[in-house]
Amino acid sequence: MKRVGIRDVAAAAGVSISTVSNALNRPDMVSDELANRVRQAADELGYVPLRAAQQLRQGRSGLIGMTVINIANPFFADLVAGAESAVARGGRRVLVGNTNDELVKERDHLELFESVHVDGMLVSPFGGPEAWIQRLRDSKIPTVFVDAIDDAGEFSSVSFNDVAGGRLAAEHLLSLGRTRLAFVGARAEVRQIRDRLLGTEEAVDAHGGASLERIWTDRVNSDIGRAFGQQLADRAPQNRPNGLVVPNDHLAIGIVSSLVSRGIRVPEDIAIVGYDDIEFAAIAAVPLTSVRQPAREMGHRAAELLLARIAGDATEVENIVYEPTLSVRESTIGRSPA
Repeated sequence: MKRVGIRDVAAAAGVSISTVSNALNRPDMVSDELANRVRQAADELGYVPLRAAQQLRQGRSGLIGMTVINIANPFFADLVAGAESAVARGGRRVLVGNTNDELVKERDHLELFESVHVDGMLVSPFGGPEAWIQRLRDSKIPTVFVDAIDDAGEFSSVSFNDVAGGRLAAEHLLSLGRTRLAFVGARAEVRQIRDRLLGTEEAVDAHGGASLERIWTDRVNSDIGRAFGQQLADRAPQNRPNGLVVPNDHLAIGIVSSLVSRGIRVPEDIAIVGYDDIEFAAIAAVPLTSVRQPAREMGHRAAELLLARIAGDATEVENIVYEPTLSVRESTIGRSPA
């Protein structure tokens, strides 16, 4: 079936092509009667304008490119949702690139964003912004980093104080008398994990009399958590930590599930703090104490910064850092008396 074009609408309405364009895109330039006649003809013919072509002629694509480390993680899904809510108000759409913890995919997505002429980019880099800086300088695409900071001070960013988050988690456990702590996470080269470990170490060092075991997993998901929980359960009780800082809720929930299935009590035997405060944390079999990151708010704010830069309203570099809060639940303090 032949696609209905602007010429068909012009013929049906008895006007010129330029009049159709004005009536549909700049209705203030034609009379109400003429605008209504053109819209009626377009509706009757089923005409759908090619927005992408229009936008490219205007020097924009209407797209914002956004990379995230792992879209399966609810934190990053919420980042995207927050960004979309801000971007949609300006008539744009978000093109999401999931890097899945792989640097090569980051490069692929950046090349894709350049090829489709995105209006701007929101970048959540896997290892940190350093690898992106020169490419972004060369591309000259307006860019804001999300969940990362450009230490060189060239690009605006919205990030989270992960050092404070790790410290908050450990201090909570230490305040409950848990002095044999373990930090369980994956990929210390990832800045967020590294910073959460640093905060945990600071809290343990400041406490005195507490110890910290560092345990690395292949990835961070509930299956890995369940497998690690089995390993932990196999240890003699005196060799187990009595408090865990786990920098990912999915990993923490898997650990809790496995420990409980082996008869190890959470939190009586091992208290556990997760990270991100995903929705499921509150309704898990043992509701999970977790460090909260306001992901939707962070994504929304980052998109606002980017839109201001695209519009030319923002010339100064702005770095917004969110501070952590702790959602305290049964995995550390136990069930409240009925």
